[in-house]
Amino acid sequence: MEQESLITTPETPSISNAADISVICLYFLAVIGVGLWSMCRTNRSTVGGYFLAGRNMAWWPIGASLFASNIGSGHFVGLAGTGAANGLAVAGFEWNALFIVLLLGWLFVPVYLTAGVITMPQYLKKRFGGQRIRLYLSVLSLFMYIFTKISVDMFSGAVFIQQALGWNIYVAVIALLIITTIYTMTGGLAALMYTDTVQTFVMVSGAFILMGFAFNEVGGYEGVFDKYMGALPSRTLSPAPALYNISASCYLPREDSFHMIRDAVTSDLPWPAVIVGLSINSLWYWCSDQVIVQRCLAGKNLTHVKAGCILCGYLKLLPMFLMVMPGMISRILYPDEVACIVPEECRRICGTEVGCSNIAYPKLVVSLMPSGLRGLMLAVMLAALMSSLASIFNSSSTLFTMDIYNRLRPQANDKELLIVGRVWILLIVGVSIAWIPVVQAAQGGQLFDYIQSISSYLAPPIAAIFLLGVFVKRVNEQGAFWGLVGGLAIGMARMIPEFIYGTGSCLFPSSCPRLICGIHYLYFAIILFLATAAIMMAVSLCTSPISDKYLHRLVFSLRHSKEERVDLDTEEEEMEKQREAARQQRQEEAEVAAAKNGRLENTLEAEDLKAAPSYGWLSQCVSWFCGIRTGSQEQPEPSPEEKAEELRRLTDIAEHPTWRRVVNINAVVMMALAVFLWGYYA
Repeated sequence: MEQESLITTPETPSISNAADISVICLYFLAVIGVGLWSMCRTNRSTVGGYFLAGRNMAWWPIGASLFASNIGSGHFVGLAGTGAANGLAVAGFEWNALFIVLLLGWLFVPVYLTAGVITMPQYLKKRFGGQRIRLYLSVLSLFMYIFTKISVDMFSGAVFIQQALGWNIYVAVIALLIITTIYTMTGGLAALMYTDTVQTFVMVSGAFILMGFAFNEVGGYEGVFDKYMGALPSRTLSPAPALYNISASCYLPREDSFHMIRDAVTSDLPWPAVIVGLSINSLWYWCSDQVIVQRCLAGKNLTHVKAGCILCGYLKLLPMFLMVMPGMISRILYPDEVACIVPEECRRICGTEVGCSNIAYPKLVVSLMPSGLRGLMLAVMLAALMSSLASIFNSSSTLFTMDIYNRLRPQANDKELLIVGRVWILLIVGVSIAWIPVVQAAQGGQLFDYIQSISSYLAPPIAAIFLLGVFVKRVNEQGAFWGLVGGLAIGMARMIPEFIYGTGSCLFPSSCPRLICGIHYLYFAIILFLATAAIMMAVSLCTSPISDKYLHRLVFSLRHSKEERVDLDTEEEEMEKQREAARQQRQEEAEVAAAKNGRLENTLEAEDLKAAPSYGWLSQCVSWFCGIRTGSQEQPEPSPEEKAEELRRLTDIAEHPTWRRVVNINAVVMMALAVFLWGYYA
């Protein structure tokens, strides 16, 4: 059935008093203040400073930034909405990450650091050679950012803003995007990580306060378990019942609502799919996605990276209690709205006919929180939206600038790359806004299922290439490329029909053939991963292996190697040497010409000095704002010795023995706690 325009605007805004507005303004002032402080404190005028924060970040901003980058407004809206509809099991998506984030810090990051890369496509180029794999991953990653991250976060933020303020959604989203884009474009990764730290504190504090109000309203922790199964909408029959097939299963809570381990065949989240299929998606997200890995590459040393991963893991324990259970409480308190089933009612309540479970968390905020605290919770949602979007903007900018634009214009200097990276952010925002209505209608109105299903169709081939690339030396470029191509073809064969036929809902089942769409998306992720790995290994074994001399410090088994590595693809290096030789030749010719004319300065410096006064105050302000040095401010190119020393610092993975033991013990404790919680709620 055709969907209405985004979401209707309520008649009376729920947040309009002075106390709420004051809290929101104070929040924005705090974020802007931290952003300006970090802009002044950090070096934003170099590619390494802007994209990697100079690799000088401590463990606590790393962990906070990993959590804030992951927990966007899509989590608050999506986790609570799916919790309201289906119970506790969706928390498994969060608790699964506790184990995978440790793989990131202990197994993957050491290889990425010793490889000396800024982006994940750069790593694949070094590991396999050639350009086609690097270009493929760059384009696919940007595609996934738009359709599974940016548009989802903007839509979920819009759901909350509509419930809280009654604003026009597109106006509200564009206003937030302007603020987010400004501090992303200006501050670089360091500014993002420091503001993420502040926003993590705001998110967790506000969510704890709301959790307290919610549990108090429903009669405590036990009240959730006692009352959830009776949370039914009062209206379950349409005036024209012949139009719909409203069976009891469409509005009754699931019998296994309080089980995280569910039936392997008939349930909405079969346990083998959650344990194995979800781990594959998590492997892509936590161990090879640019947004996440870029924060780890900015760490002072490997121990700080590991400690940051542990902090992120502990924080990932919270969404069950801060988001999933409050979503279930929202259904208990407001069943006619959150659990609506009649399409006309749902359209009136939230603007979409497939269900209104996505309003569970916003509804709880505007209905339970007193004045002032409602403003705090809106600030929490804005924090989640802005931190997640800003992280994705920065990482997508890094991917496009370093892996696509720099390939098209290899002669581009740092200043040009920094400008292009900022302009790209503006372009990707526009595309994402246009995709929001599609997100609204997908997966029966359950936002989190939409995110995971799209990831299951596109991410497993990427997870396979990184897993095999890091740990299996025998995989070569031919195997990796054809594995990616084959995996993409299989994934698109499932995704395209699902979008053509629609995912359907309980009232309007999809007509997609069962052979194509009947397999659970997480089971499909397992099949896709194994098929991709099989193609990679088969093609690699039928072609020549890569010699170890090309793999030193690029695979896990050779991460401590001291041997000199020979790059597989030296074409770009040769081009760079030729450009450097031509540049030196031009400089020598300029010096000769200057000497003949009786001038001490070389021609290039004289031109720079003449041009310097042309920088007016407006140009200088813009340049400072963007962290670009001009005229006499520009730093000289570092010497080869300085470049070698900087590379040695950036690729060092040495650890102090005492601190290494400390983080290892903490990792074991965190895993034990995760296993206990999985068992307790199984």
